[in-house]
Amino acid sequence: MDIRSVDLNLLVVFDAMVEHRSVTRAAEALSLSQPAMSAAVARLRGIFDDPLFVRAGSEMRPTPRATELAGPVHRVVDTVKKEILQRNAFDPAISDRTFTLVTPDIGEVNFVPRILSRLAREAPNTNIKTLAMPRHAASDSLESGAAELALGYFPDLQKAGFFQQKLFRNSHVCMVRSEHPLIGATMTLAQFLALSHAVVQPDGREHVFEQYLHKRGLKRRVLVEISHFMSLLPIVEASDLIATVPRDVAEFCVRHGKVRIVETPMKAPVIDVYQFWHRRFHKDPAHTWLRSAVHALFREPA
Repeated sequence: MDIRSVDLNLLVVFDAMVEHRSVTRAAEALSLSQPAMSAAVARLRGIFDDPLFVRAGSEMRPTPRATELAGPVHRVVDTVKKEILQRNAFDPAISDRTFTLVTPDIGEVNFVPRILSRLAREAPNTNIKTLAMPRHAASDSLESGAAELALGYFPDLQKAGFFQQKLFRNSHVCMVRSEHPLIGATMTLAQFLALSHAVVQPDGREHVFEQYLHKRGLKRRVLVEISHFMSLLPIVEASDLIATVPRDVAEFCVRHGKVRIVETPMKAPVIDVYQFWHRRFHKDPAHTWLRSAVHALFREPA
């Protein structure tokens, strides 16, 4: 028998007949009319070349062939109901899933501690893994499922096939050592251009502020160029260099070192920070839970 010739809905009818042993009661259980139920039973008899259910007193008793089929058919119907048609729920309290995030070192400092705190309360057996990669590689990692979310500034992901949700806006500020001999509470543009700078150029990720200066023809002396924002703290702390960084990076450094924030002497660009994910995982319950948790933690107040 070719399965393509069989209406699999008839297995549901068969299963109901085995359970209820009555065309009328089985029809009621499936919300079918009695004629429709009788027609379905007739089709089953034709497919299996067997009466399947025979009246005995007030019941329709299964034939030996029907009794033989009852167990396998019920397992098929039950599997379809529970494992195919019913979406598996995500229970953070018992999950041991590992969530992988694409984010630069700024994101590891800004996002991971607060996410871990949330997981400790609500999903204590889950784990976090972060990946740092060039922006163009983030697309492939989200599409393949190698990572759940990209957190940060990823303009390359603002395209078809990806969802995005804004978290907050991040301005640029200057950071100098606490006892800088030449810079007080404010800084002029002349000072900014005359003094030496430490600049971060992440691998595969251009620095938005550097692009801003280039477009406006503003040039300053770059004394040191590094790949990671978190390396700035000991460098700035031990020198008279200026570093221009996103505000959340500067605030972290202020909390952990002898540096201070000075506003930029020009209207510096503002970065919109988003979480991104691929449409393949938009309806996944665990993914939905994670996105909701991240948004609740980092969204700007309305």
